[in-house]
Amino acid sequence: MSWRSTTSLAADEVRIYEVKRTDLEGAVIIDGFPSVGLVSSIVANYLIDALHMEQVGIVDSPAFPTVSLIREGEPQHPVRIYAGQPPGRKAGGTGPEKVVAFISEFQPPPQVVSALGNAMLSWAQEQRCSLLISPEGLVIERPEGDRTRPPNGPPQVRVYGVASTRRARELYIEPNVTLFQEGVITGVAGVLLNEGRRRGFDVLTFLAEAHPDYPDARAAAKVIETIDHVLLQTIIDPVPLYNEAERIEQQLLSIQRSAHEKGGRERTGTSPTSSMYG
Repeated sequence: MSWRSTTSLAADEVRIYEVKRTDLEGAVIIDGFPSVGLVSSIVANYLIDALHMEQVGIVDSPAFPTVSLIREGEPQHPVRIYAGQPPGRKAGGTGPEKVVAFISEFQPPPQVVSALGNAMLSWAQEQRCSLLISPEGLVIERPEGDRTRPPNGPPQVRVYGVASTRRARELYIEPNVTLFQEGVITGVAGVLLNEGRRRGFDVLTFLAEAHPDYPDARAAAKVIETIDHVLLQTIIDPVPLYNEAERIEQQLLSIQRSAHEKGGRERTGTSPTSSMYG
């Protein structure tokens, strides 16, 4: 594994570096950059854990935070790429043999969002991956007390979908979820959809109703169920899924609080748009 200096990179440039060469032809990619309710972050974290994914690359830019995340005594880059294989499929399942996840604990600064989305799609095409999924939270107004769990299962969360190509919409979205008809999708997901349409590359966005003010584990779990039903086609027990999503929610909240407390003590001049999540 070799690391190259980023001193020659422009301030808004993004590069992807491989740390382990892996055949990813036909893989499905999951975008794990923070979104509303941290839905995408929880989804990516869950799949990385559930599929025992290995790190295969990093994404770097001078605009990214100059931090090292320490996990189990090992330093980790703030933007990482993992790859793994889904567990056993349902009978007759035709899901992908490989899954890739981009994961990050921070929202990318606005000046690199476009370059980041383009870099991800270019890399996906170079690796001959089949499609890219960008989970998102959809802001809704929920009455107080509406987040309690019903006695017979998890709360009902609606999922909507949109695709970059007509083929992907007809194949994956329309038969499975409500089409997202009108609205605005911003950030990395918005860039991926627009660039996917321009390039003719299949990009799917699944939007789950989520609370915007804190990590929404149940919304993320519903997206994971949707991704599994539509694409991975594995055998998933929803109860452990929701429990694990809630555990990740608490972990993300804890790291977020620590980052904010440290930020209050040490002002580094970092823009609020690139504040740490995790």
